[in-house]
Amino acid sequence: MAKLIDGRAIADNVYAELRRDIAMLKSDGITPGLAVVLVGDDPASRAYVRSKDKMCRDLELHSVKLELPATTTQEELLARVEELNRDPNVHGILVQSPPPKQIDEGAIVRALNPAKDVDGFHPSNVAKLVIGDDSGFVPCTPLGCQRLLIESGMEVSGAHVVVLGRSMIVGKPLALLLMRKATGANATVTVVHSRSRNLAEITRSADIVIAAIGQANFVKADHVRQGAVVIDVGINRVDDATAPRGYRLVGDVAFDEVAEKAAAITPVPGGVGPMTIAMLMSNTIKASRQQSH
Repeated sequence: MAKLIDGRAIADNVYAELRRDIAMLKSDGITPGLAVVLVGDDPASRAYVRSKDKMCRDLELHSVKLELPATTTQEELLARVEELNRDPNVHGILVQSPPPKQIDEGAIVRALNPAKDVDGFHPSNVAKLVIGDDSGFVPCTPLGCQRLLIESGMEVSGAHVVVLGRSMIVGKPLALLLMRKATGANATVTVVHSRSRNLAEITRSADIVIAAIGQANFVKADHVRQGAVVIDVGINRVDDATAPRGYRLVGDVAFDEVAEKAAAITPVPGGVGPMTIAMLMSNTIKASRQQSH
C-alpha cells in the first residue's frame, strides 16, 4: 500500500517558515498584503476566497477581500485592478477564476502589475518561468506539487515525470518548473492530454505521474507502474447519496486501486489543495520582499 503524502502537514511546515519571514519583514516596518477579487457568487470560488482570506488573517497579513457583483463590467473590474496596482499596502493581487462570461480573463491578467501577480499568470511571469528567472512568480498549484515531491524525499532529478493535462494553470507551468536546472527539478518531462495516443502506455513508463486532467477517477491502476509516485491535482464533485452534502470530492486518480500499486500518493482532499494556498502565501511574501527592495 502506498505511503500517503500529507499536504496539510507539509503546508504547516511552509507556514512555520513563512511566519519567520513575516516577522522579519514586520521588524522592517513591512506588512505583506494580499488582495483577492471575486466577481459573482460561484460557490466554489467563494469557498476558495474565504480560505485564502482566513489564512491571510492567521498569518497576520494585510488582507483585502473585494467581492463584486456578477453584473460587474470589464471596465469596472479593470478600474478596481488599477487601484490595487497603485496601492502600496497591497503586494499581491489575485482575481479569482473563473469570472462571469462578460469578463475577458486574459485582459484582466495582462492588466495586473506583474510584480503583484502572485498567481503567476501574467505573460511576463510566464516568460520568466520559461527562461528560469527566479524573480518571477510561478503558479501556486505547480509550485505546491514540486514542494510536495521535495518534502516527501522523492528524487525528481533524472526521473521521468508524466503530467496529464496541458492547462496554463497547472500542466504547462508544472512541466517547465520540473525541467529547470534547479533543486527539485532536472526531470525528464512528458505532457499527455486528451488527444494523446497510447496514453496509458506513456503514463506506465513514468517514475512520477501528476494528474491534472479534470476528470474524476480518470487514472486507473493500469495507468501506473508498480512503485510509481502519484500526485493528484484533480478536485471533482461526484454525487453520493450517502454523503451529508449529497456529494463527495474525488481526484483525477482512482485512489483505492492506484494506491495498491504506487509507492506514494496524495489524497483528495488533503494533498495538493492545502499546498496551493500555502504557495499563494509564499508568493505574497516574496512579492512584498521584492517590492520593498
